[in-house]
Amino acid sequence: MRKALTVAIAVASVAAAAVANPAPADARGRGGAIAAGVIGGLALGAIAGSALAGPRYYGPGPYYAAEPYGPPCHWRRERFWDGWGWVSRRVRVCY
Repeated sequence: MRKALTVAIAVASVAAAAVANPAPADARGRGGAIAAGVIGGLALGAIAGSALAGPRYYGPGPYYAAEPYGPPCHWRRERFWDGWGWVSRRVRVCY
């Protein structure tokens, strides 16, 4: 909604400026009016573009955690009888 409102305000201001002072297109003897118009248009485009772009949120940075201090652990395979047959599974063993 905010973006649409910003675009509408920008378009309305450009339209009001074009209608408010209608003048014939004449490049002779203007002294720099064309350059001022080009610079003003670029400035208005930059303002409208930055308003539409808005801030970006990239989320928090990475989180690095050290291993907790404690007994050394390792993984090993154990076999057990489950009532139907021998099954092997990985078990973490800590000392």
